[in-house]
Amino acid sequence: MSRPRLAVTVGDPRGIGPEVVAAARVDARVRAAAELHVIGPAGLDGVDEAVGAWDSDGRSAALAGRCAGLAVDRAIELAMTGTVAGIVTAPLDKHALLAGGYDFPGHTELLAARTGRPVAMMLAATRPTAASPNPLRVVLATTHVPLRDVPRLLTSEVIASAAEVTRRGLREWFGIAEPRIALCALNPHAGDGGRFGREDDELLAPAARLSGLLGPFPADTVFVRAMRGAFDAVIAPYHDVGMTAIKVAAFGTAVNVTLGLPFPRTSPDHGTALDIAGQGIADPSSMIEAVLLCAEIARRA
Repeated sequence: MSRPRLAVTVGDPRGIGPEVVAAARVDARVRAAAELHVIGPAGLDGVDEAVGAWDSDGRSAALAGRCAGLAVDRAIELAMTGTVAGIVTAPLDKHALLAGGYDFPGHTELLAARTGRPVAMMLAATRPTAASPNPLRVVLATTHVPLRDVPRLLTSEVIASAAEVTRRGLREWFGIAEPRIALCALNPHAGDGGRFGREDDELLAPAARLSGLLGPFPADTVFVRAMRGAFDAVIAPYHDVGMTAIKVAAFGTAVNVTLGLPFPRTSPDHGTALDIAGQGIADPSSMIEAVLLCAEIARRA
């Protein structure tokens, strides 16, 4: 598969999604790597297949969320039938998605529900930098949940599932035969022998051993070690500790990858940026990287 066909959703039509998709489409590297099939609402320029209709004068959050959700559903349908080899999604607004009738915290949960697959959210750096000569890959054990709920939701079963999905994804989609996967600790200094919490000793350490993970290692060192080549991926116990690490290391060139699906799905590492939409200043770099990575995975899968 030299030039796979990919479905690309424009995301929330009020945001920068339509702009960065348009910019990616004309990028020379993208044109050489993939054929894009852009899905979005009628009334929006650059759409190959219309789902729903967008009234640009209305600015309705509920309508924007419904259009974004319909586009993702159509992209999933195309991928499940083999009409496209993968999906690239521009950002959507989670409040608008809910207002539009889609009761999901985000793309990841929607994809998991529609495909019936256990999935994991990975943020992957795509280019080496001075700070990160080796690609940092961060997988979230828990995703869009309040911090107060993390200790309850972070179970040995959740860690084992994240480990299994990550290991399989690194092998099949990234070509790493024997992945080295570290587990990031939950508490400061991995609990410091129980002084700052018992979860790392009593939950994370046994789960890591059973799942073939290394660690748990403190958050203030594990990501640096990964960037220096010690690990192929790090599983983070909650959203912000993992997202902060990857965005500090590679914002603008990192890509969100949903592991565990029967097809590759990627997205840029930023949100809808409603405040700058339509001003012509949105940076398409991460969207371009998302398309290139999706095409690369599709060729390998």
